Amino acid sequence: MGQIYWTDIVIVIGLIWIVFDLIFGFDYSSDIINNITSGLYVIYATLLPIYWKGYIIGKRVMKIHIERIDEKPINFWTMIKREVIGKQLLAYVSLGIAPILSAFMVGTREDKRAIHDFIAGTHVFRDEL
Repeated sequence: MGQIYWTDIVIVIGLIWIVFDLIFGFDYSSDIINNITSGLYVIYATLLPIYWKGYIIGKRVMKIHIERIDEKPINFWTMIKREVIGKQLLAYVSLGIAPILSAFMVGTREDKRAIHDFIAGTHVFRDEL
């Protein structure tokens, strides 16, 4: 999970910061820029898997993708439950405990499912070679 996340952070947020700098000349430490960047990342992580069949850039590089447990195609509601409710909202209301618990679940569960996977009915699947 960590390597995938950092691959996406470097690529996606790096590109956003470059564009902001070229257009607006913003300070990267600005709370406004950090909030906008975080929001754009959530949009990226929510929408790209719908159109890219379960992939984001980091998952494509690692040759893994998101699938629904019922084997239906990834849709908008699935990704809202996974990214917005299962990751963002739950992290906020649990004061950061949910992401720690999710990391523990991924590290110890045989199926590697985290809290957001249970909420959305998804799992991460390794691509066949």
